[in-house]
Amino acid sequence: MTRQATIARATSETNIRLTLDLDGRGSAEIATGVGFFDHMLTALARHGLLDLTVAAKGDLHIDDHHTVEDVGIVLGQALRQALGDKRGIRRYGQCLLPMDEALAEAAIDISGRPFLAWSVPFQRPKIGTFDTELVEEFFRAFAFNAGITLHVTLKAGSNAHHVAEACFKAVARALRMAVEMDPRTAGEIPSTKGSLEG
Repeated sequence: MTRQATIARATSETNIRLTLDLDGRGSAEIATGVGFFDHMLTALARHGLLDLTVAAKGDLHIDDHHTVEDVGIVLGQALRQALGDKRGIRRYGQCLLPMDEALAEAAIDISGRPFLAWSVPFQRPKIGTFDTELVEEFFRAFAFNAGITLHVTLKAGSNAHHVAEACFKAVARALRMAVEMDPRTAGEIPSTKGSLEG
């Protein structure tokens, strides 16, 4: 069974092509035109053991918002497609991840019910030229388009770069756990309802 997806999305604001393999080795080819975001997506792939290719062109002359949010949309759509009917997955995943002074916690339920609970204050509005508020925008777009419940909480941290990176890595590790095949389920859908479609 291959758990892969390729999604292309073009609007007046962005043009994105993304390929995702849930059973990869963590390789990434990322080109969004937003350097810090490329760094975060590479970390997401590496720590989630996802093979991820992203080619995005956006209206960066305005700002990074549309590009970051739309990549979140497309990545969420790819995850939903790659999972299929979600048969045999662990469904739940969590990670408490330290990065120097930062400590971030992520918990995921691949439930079919989209929700983001975000409790991550940033002490600075920017990391270089990157708006820190876009971290939340990315994860909201990702969660709602993937159909997952995602909680991200900052337990400690003051350095904005460390905080953002801890969040991406925590989500990656939680996602890796949640999408993993569970040999004890014998290929069943992990729900008493018999469906994980909401």
